[in-house]
Amino acid sequence: MEKEMALFPLNLVAFPGELLNLHIFEPRYKQLVGDCIQTKTTFGIPSFALNTIEFGTEVKITDLTKVYDDGRMDIKTQAVRVFKVVEYQNPWESKLYAGGVVELLQFGDDKDFNLHEEIVDLIQDLFRWLKQENSIDLNYDMSMYQVIHKIGLKLDEEYALLAMESEKQRQIYVHEHLSRLIPMLERAEQAKEKIKLNGHFKHLDPLKF
Repeated sequence: MEKEMALFPLNLVAFPGELLNLHIFEPRYKQLVGDCIQTKTTFGIPSFALNTIEFGTEVKITDLTKVYDDGRMDIKTQAVRVFKVVEYQNPWESKLYAGGVVELLQFGDDKDFNLHEEIVDLIQDLFRWLKQENSIDLNYDMSMYQVIHKIGLKLDEEYALLAMESEKQRQIYVHEHLSRLIPMLERAEQAKEKIKLNGHFKHLDPLKF
């Protein structure tokens, strides 16, 4: 399904369901937000993670929190769904901001529940290492979108996950990432403990030959 919408490129990745607070200060984006509020329409955030305009997320404005004397605004938004840019115009028609045509992507529900349980266990291990056990409510029904920002991925890796059209693909990617990351944290902790011992007297048991 294709749809025309205003576009607000940002150097971030927003995932469906995510809540995003934005401070709007540029004249073109003040116009964009004003138009969306007036017409009760959504806008798109194409991710500029790889210096290109291709994949992004449709978002809706949920609250106009504050309007400053100079026209700046604080808004609350919620990401809705992923799209691929079909046509990008900057500026768009008679507007100051960009816009164009996007294809709204439909993803199948192909979650692997066994793999999901393994991922939840790995994330719990990660959070214990980071001492952030209560930073997110982990459960076996959650989407990968809910944890991606919390597991130490780089921006280009998050973008790769945004572009994936399969939940199982995202599961495999996240599982592989965590399986690499946690042993690295364990080795780093062991190295830190060894460094702490440097310069201290050590009680060593003699070897028996």
